[in-house]
Amino acid sequence: MKTSTRLFAFTCIVLVAGTVHAAELGPAAKAIVDSRCSLCHGSQGESASAVYPRLAAQHPDYLVKQLKDFRDGRRKSDTMSDMAKDLDDEVIADLAAWFSSRPAGVRRGGDADLAGVGKYIFAKGNKFSGVAACASCHGEKGYGTQQLPRLAGQHPAYLETQLKEFGKRERNNDNAIMHSIASKLTELEMNAVAAFIGGQQ
Repeated sequence: MKTSTRLFAFTCIVLVAGTVHAAELGPAAKAIVDSRCSLCHGSQGESASAVYPRLAAQHPDYLVKQLKDFRDGRRKSDTMSDMAKDLDDEVIADLAAWFSSRPAGVRRGGDADLAGVGKYIFAKGNKFSGVAACASCHGEKGYGTQQLPRLAGQHPAYLETQLKEFGKRERNNDNAIMHSIASKLTELEMNAVAAFIGGQQ
């Protein structure tokens, strides 16, 4: 088989696989995406409002954990707790797989000087205040792991809110390590880190 033919065949397989995966969103999960998730996060996980997190390209295991935490009361949110209260594990897995498979959109950078400060803290931390580098857990590009969230391209305002909630222990799940970091960040540092990582692809 010639290289061009092989490449065409591979491309077709990828496209078909993508179509099949999209079609595999079960009817229960699809109804929830259409009636609930899309209102804030968009049907493709690209929320238009900075108040709500982008879910596209987020790790499925992380999404599963957060939805279960909302459902089971380990993470407090009047809105999300209500949205997740009747979701069973199968639907949660389906929703997580759907949003994680959506491509991350193109991000626009903000204030370059502010983002420069954030880049330094993200990559190296702040040895003077004892803040660890964000990259040490979330990766140098902010892509995270199956257990730790992808931060790259997230709404900066949402990231700032989460950092503040971690710092004050108002976010009551996943806060053991994040509290020790966020509580040492100044408001400028929070703003700068969010501006930097929110502009990454």
